Amino acid sequence: MISKAMQDAINEQINKELYSSYLYLSMAAYFESKNLSGFAHWMRIQEGEEREHAMKFYDFLLDRGGQVSLKVIDAPPATWKSDIELFREVAAHEAKVTGLINALYELALKEKDYPSQVLLQWYISEQVEEEKNAAEIVASLEMIERHETAVLQLDHQLSKRGKD
Repeated sequence: MISKAMQDAINEQINKELYSSYLYLSMAAYFESKNLSGFAHWMRIQEGEEREHAMKFYDFLLDRGGQVSLKVIDAPPATWKSDIELFREVAAHEAKVTGLINALYELALKEKDYPSQVLLQWYISEQVEEEKNAAEIVASLEMIERHETAVLQLDHQLSKRGKD
């Protein structure tokens, strides 16, 4: 049985993961509106990963005899000043999610909830990858910021995500 404190915290994290999914779907729509289908493709894959993360927490709660309590998902923004500003937001958002996962792990330690600790180890590793991916794209965009053809080349590269 999972503690009430851990159950409540995981329910909050489900909401945060679903918001992340919603955010990336909004970003995909933004890129589609700019005819950058590769960027949109990357964001759609990212959206799916975030939804999977939410469902992993969802299933974990149910497996532990907990109660899932879905909450309202805040509306994400729909426009950004530039592509690089959008990806800077992605990087900042992933850093925030890392902090949330770390706080959940701290709670699992306090509660001596070993199954949650095991689950959260996976998320901790996943967040290292998420932050790295966002940082690499920001760095690439910073290098090519003044060259539109280079943005199109990066867009083409991003469109290949998940197709290998």
